[in-house]
Amino acid sequence: MKRPIRAVTAAFALLCLAMPAMAQDSTPNRAIQLIIPFPPGGNTDLMGRALQAEFSRALGQTVVAVNRGGAAGAIGVAEVARARPDGTTIGLSPNNAVTTQPFMQATPYQADGLRYICQVYDTPQVVILGRGAPFEDLRGMLGQARRGPDALTYGVPGMGSTQHILTAQMLRIAGVQALAVPFTGAGPIATAALGGQIMMFVESAAVATSTGLTPIAVLGERRLPGLPNLPTAAEAGIPMQGSTYGGLVAPVGLPDDIAATMERACERAVGSEGFRAVAERLNAGVAFLPGSAFRARFLAEAEVNRGLLAELGLSHR
Repeated sequence: MKRPIRAVTAAFALLCLAMPAMAQDSTPNRAIQLIIPFPPGGNTDLMGRALQAEFSRALGQTVVAVNRGGAAGAIGVAEVARARPDGTTIGLSPNNAVTTQPFMQATPYQADGLRYICQVYDTPQVVILGRGAPFEDLRGMLGQARRGPDALTYGVPGMGSTQHILTAQMLRIAGVQALAVPFTGAGPIATAALGGQIMMFVESAAVATSTGLTPIAVLGERRLPGLPNLPTAAEAGIPMQGSTYGGLVAPVGLPDDIAATMERACERAVGSEGFRAVAERLNAGVAFLPGSAFRARFLAEAEVNRGLLAELGLSHR
């Protein structure tokens, strides 16, 4: 009887030793790099850094945020797509970098060339004034544009960015033109707006809140709870809506167990009081979706944008 007992005891000990190893297999064994594909100061950066601490806590692993701005988010997303699919490199991508930029420029990735972990936010965009702009509301802005095609200047975080497309749509609805000035992200745009170098730009309310710049309209179906006095564009005669949304993406080939662990940690992080408090303070919309639904939403938007960009003459294909 002693030998079987010793054998069972030994087998149990080996199982106990194996259990931590199996648990570790579902998460990377070193710090995770979270690539934010825009410079500091914009909506993606603000949301990414709000998520970073909570995601790290939920995952039980160190997560380090790294900004990789440029090419309307394509540089950072390309770095994620090229990374080793072991879970040590992921990214927080907004929709445009994946659903639009592959049609705007030659990128080493397509919308179906990423692993989707979770959607994190969905934020209506707002129209924001540059300091010293010669108008105070949306009607005044459109009046300025009617002075001539270059009378109104606006900043965009890259040609073909969500904000560029939304501003172009707004101007087209109003029947006016304006001069687009490209930057590498919302942070540099806000700096230019603070210096009076541009008259307006479209971004998240978080950017207006963090910089003290004045928003004049929200491109949403209804007014923002945190800015109840801010009218919708429709109230000013421009019936349109637009938001930017995004979440965590990883290289294709990421093992299913690691992706599942990250998705669960992401859901906990997005639902945490800490993340929601920051999002509320920034007037950003918290909106979790699991990886499969997040992927389906990006792929559907990419298909729509393929035709839209061709119509606008912005597609390189």
